[in-house]
Amino acid sequence: DTEGLLRIKEENQKHYRRAQRHQEKKEKIQKHNRKLGDLVEKKTYELRTQYEHLASLRRAHILELTSVIFPMEEVKTSMRDPADVSSESDNAMTSSTVSKLAEARRTTYLSGRWVCDDHNGDTSISITGPWIILPNNGDYSAYYSWVEEKKTTQGPDMEHNNPAHTISAALCYATQLVNTLSLILDVNLPKKLCNRQVKTQQGNHEFCGENLSRHRFTRAVKKLNANILHLCFSQHVNLDLLHPLHTLRNLMYLVSPDTENLGR
Repeated sequence: DTEGLLRIKEENQKHYRRAQRHQEKKEKIQKHNRKLGDLVEKKTYELRTQYEHLASLRRAHILELTSVIFPMEEVKTSMRDPADVSSESDNAMTSSTVSKLAEARRTTYLSGRWVCDDHNGDTSISITGPWIILPNNGDYSAYYSWVEEKKTTQGPDMEHNNPAHTISAALCYATQLVNTLSLILDVNLPKKLCNRQVKTQQGNHEFCGENLSRHRFTRAVKKLNANILHLCFSQHVNLDLLHPLHTLRNLMYLVSPDTENLGR
């Protein structure tokens, strides 16, 4: 029993010495982990600083791009409501007739149904210049209506101020701006939309070149609006400001100096 007790004491001493070595290793590992934690925290702060610097550079580049090359602004026409003009010329007109005329002017027959135009058709958004505008309400029916009319009308097109031309040009510029913004922000767009003057198997690129059919035009507009909304979501634009059909309006909210997260 005495010899067994001695052996047990020797084993306990060995275990104790081994536990001390393990404790020293544990303390070394903890010290190393603390150093690594401080280094990671320092690198994280430096990375966050670099991200903020990169965001400020992106933001400055975008604001310069949209102020010099792709300026956008709201254009309001000074047209008077025909109901008001008629009421002034005819004093006997009742208030109900005036209200009915105003209501009729706020509705548009679009794609087989009547839709309400809250902006009364007097508000548009221009891009690259006051002569290239898009309706604020997203109603681009003037384009394919003009295309369908051209199919039945022979002869050269002499209407240089045709709204279909301005719609096509504005959408083409908007596509170019969106593609450029995706490169600056390093955001992959969900829909592929070409803005270069190239020939593909499907024909010319969207919005420029040949006149698009109603189906192809509507499909291209939906792709453009989807890309714009995707960029807005990536930059945390206030969702209450966005509308899925307001192409240039959403772009204005995206590149506005008031967008706090622009460049993230």
